[in-house]
Amino acid sequence: MAKRIPLESFHVELGASFGEFAGWRVPMTYTSTLEEHLAVRRAVGVFDISHMGRVRLSGGDVIELIERVYTKKLSKTKEMTMSGPTLALNQYARVKDDEMLYRVSDEEWLLVPNAAVTDAMVKYLKMLTSSWRLDVEVEDLTSTYVMLAIQGPKAPEILSRILGGWVEDMKPLEFNMNISHKGIDMFLISRSGWTGEDGFEVWLKPSDARKLYRELLDSGVKPVGIASRDTLRIEAGFVLGGHEYGEDPKIYPCALSLRYGMGAISWDKTGYIGEGALRACRREGVRWIRTGLVMKKKHSRIIPRQGYKIYVEDQFVGWVTSGTFSPVLKRGIAQAYIDSRYNIVGEPVNIEVRGKLYEARLSDIPFIKLGTNI
Repeated sequence: MAKRIPLESFHVELGASFGEFAGWRVPMTYTSTLEEHLAVRRAVGVFDISHMGRVRLSGGDVIELIERVYTKKLSKTKEMTMSGPTLALNQYARVKDDEMLYRVSDEEWLLVPNAAVTDAMVKYLKMLTSSWRLDVEVEDLTSTYVMLAIQGPKAPEILSRILGGWVEDMKPLEFNMNISHKGIDMFLISRSGWTGEDGFEVWLKPSDARKLYRELLDSGVKPVGIASRDTLRIEAGFVLGGHEYGEDPKIYPCALSLRYGMGAISWDKTGYIGEGALRACRREGVRWIRTGLVMKKKHSRIIPRQGYKIYVEDQFVGWVTSGTFSPVLKRGIAQAYIDSRYNIVGEPVNIEVRGKLYEARLSDIPFIKLGTNI
C-alpha cells in the first residue's frame, strides 16, 4: 500500500489528481503538466515534496561517517550551508543515492535522500554506524515534517512578502532553522531546489505547512504536481534513481558515466565506499556517457521513453533513460546513455519507437539556459 503525505486532504480540496511515485500517493497535477511546468519556468509554483526523505545525523563521529559514505569532501562545508549534490556508492561504483547534506554544526547534519531509497538509506547508515562503532545517531524525520518547494524566478519576491525581506538575502545553498514569522513556525528554510530555477525548500509541521501553503496561494503562487517536477528536472538535465542511476552493475554504468559535475566527486578525497572501483573506472575510461537527445522538428511530438534503443546507421549505440515533452523547446527530449565513440553533440541518431525509427540529434545538457525568465 502506498504511503500517504500529511497534507493529502488539503491537496484533494485543491482539486489535485493523484498517482503513485516511489511508493507514495502524491499529487501529480492540479491543472495540466504543461501549465504547471511553465508556471515554474516563468513565475513561481509550490510543490509538496513530503515524499522525499528527511534525516538527522548527530554525534561526535558524524563527519567521519559521511566522509566514508559520500564522494564529495564534506568536512569543509560551512555551518548553515548545504553541500552537494554528492553520491553514495556501492562497492561497484554504482550509485545508491544522490543527496544534499546540511551542516548544522560539527556534530549535527541533515540530509535528504530520494523517496524510493529513504528507508534503505536510513537502515544502511545505521548499519555502518554500528559496524564501524561510531558515535552517530541516525534519526528519520520524514514523518515529522512536511517539505514544500517554492520554485521559479518570482519565488524570492513572493516569499519575502510573506516571511520578510531576510528571505531575499539568503544565498544559494544557505539555510536557516527554527524561524517563526506571522504565526508560521519553520524548522528549516533553504535557498535550494531541483528545477533549475531560483527557489526555496521549507520543512514545517503539517499545521504550519497548511498556513504557508495557503499564504502562497493567496499571493498568486500556482500549485504544481510531481508530473511537472519530473519534466522540469529532465529539461534541467537532473538525474533520478531508477532512470539515470542505480546499484546493479548489469544495468547501470559506473558513476563516472553520469557526468554529474557540480563537484559531486572530490578526486583529492580518499577512503570512501566504492572509491577503488570509481578510480579504476576513471583510469580505464568509460564506454557509456550520459547525454541529451532532442527530437528533430518533423518528429517533435515523439516522446522518447525509458528503454528505447538508439541507433547510428544500423549500429546500436545507446538507450534512453528519461524522456518527456519539453514545454520550452516544444519538442520531445530525453536523457540517454550513448556509446562514448558516438557521443558527438549535434550528430543525428535514430530512436526506435514501437518498431519505427525517428530522427533526433545529440545534445548537451541542460537542454535550456536555466535561471532565465522564459
